[in-house]
Amino acid sequence: MELQDTPVDVIFQQVGRMQRTLSVRSWPFWKLPRTLAAFVAAVILADLAVFAVAAAAVPVSVHDLEVFALLLACNAATVELTRRGSEPEGHVKDMYAVWELPVVILLPLPYALLMPAIRGALTQWRIRRSAVHRRVFSAAAIGLSYACAWMAFHGAGRLVSGLTPLNPVAGSRITVWLVLVAACAVVQVAVNQYLVFAAVRATNPAVRAREFIFGAQTLRTDLTETCMAVLSTLAIAISPFTVVAALPLATLLQRSAVHGQLVKDARTDSKTGLLNAATWERSATAEISRAVRTKTQLAVALLDIDRFKVINDTYGHLTGDEVLKEIAHTLRTMLREYDLAGRFGGEEFALLLPQTRAVDAFRIAERVRSAIAGLPIIAPGATGGERVHVTVSIGVAALDAGTKREYAELMAAADAALYRAKGCGRDQVQMISTTRGLSAVSSTPRSAADGPTPSLFRRASVS
Repeated sequence: MELQDTPVDVIFQQVGRMQRTLSVRSWPFWKLPRTLAAFVAAVILADLAVFAVAAAAVPVSVHDLEVFALLLACNAATVELTRRGSEPEGHVKDMYAVWELPVVILLPLPYALLMPAIRGALTQWRIRRSAVHRRVFSAAAIGLSYACAWMAFHGAGRLVSGLTPLNPVAGSRITVWLVLVAACAVVQVAVNQYLVFAAVRATNPAVRAREFIFGAQTLRTDLTETCMAVLSTLAIAISPFTVVAALPLATLLQRSAVHGQLVKDARTDSKTGLLNAATWERSATAEISRAVRTKTQLAVALLDIDRFKVINDTYGHLTGDEVLKEIAHTLRTMLREYDLAGRFGGEEFALLLPQTRAVDAFRIAERVRSAIAGLPIIAPGATGGERVHVTVSIGVAALDAGTKREYAELMAAADAALYRAKGCGRDQVQMISTTRGLSAVSSTPRSAADGPTPSLFRRASVS
């Protein structure tokens, strides 16, 4: 006979779970680095302080409540549409400013600070549960950016006599009004992007402002969102019921933005952030065809972590994942912007080096090998942690200018070079030129205590 939980036992179990959830000490916030935790807390407290001061100085208006409720309903509808398509992980681009910029321009400041907080709560409840401190920080960062835009608009409005938020179509002043709204939208985007980038950079130093803020996809999305938000602000200033016409277009743009993020996620490896195998293969095939057509030089390389299974078995899979991430970070740091790096298998990476001579490809691979050998990866342990010595073997295949080779031939040559590097003792670079009989190998690896190994490049005959 099995003992089953009584209703009282079930109640106590649920209460215990709630207590663990509500326990302040168990919040993931406390696991953040001190600098990041202080920054997140400062942004949240600043947002709360601005809201408290603004709410105390603004009387409640029935008209303001009606407009806010209408725009909030549109925001909630957009959240529901996002729920059906799911929300991707990480930094997400959206179109909520279409409904929130009109709140910033047309209503008192407290409403602008309140809108992103309500939207964040709806997103947490209806779409996907995330760490609470992330949701709260995002809402606070957006709120502060809206506060900056609100002050910029009303400050500039005082300099233009007769220009008020609800009177944009007074003759020729509509142009001035639209310019001010657009400028304030740019201020909002800039402040929000800076706050979010500062937080993301604190957790991942490899993130670059050029890609995070000024990437082509990011700029296109921001420009589309800003233009639509300015137009919806103008329409709602004329008549709040124009949201009926704006809602279908805004939802279409929202789904397009989320789709773009999902496509990007489908191209990258979730653990390392590099291109996944399928995407790397398509891109590499196109680059090789272009190099053959334009008669330019090119090289591919296969990188394999030495004894990766031993690392997983000795230190655990979490440490193994950390090794993968550190190697990916090293590749992003050391390679050029137009080089392609991808995760080709469990512990194997693939590199494509366009416009690169054989000797230069070998030197790049050797620098990568040496940098990885010196990575300070620490496995957690009872004694304070142990350094994990990680080495890689790299096989390089070079394509000379004016020769015709296909993707499969170059990859087979790189794989043969990698196999040779593994067979010759690991922790080294081997290279094969598919056309000129050029062979290269880094010097025989020494022990880890001897430090990085120097490289040797030689010309040999390949039968």
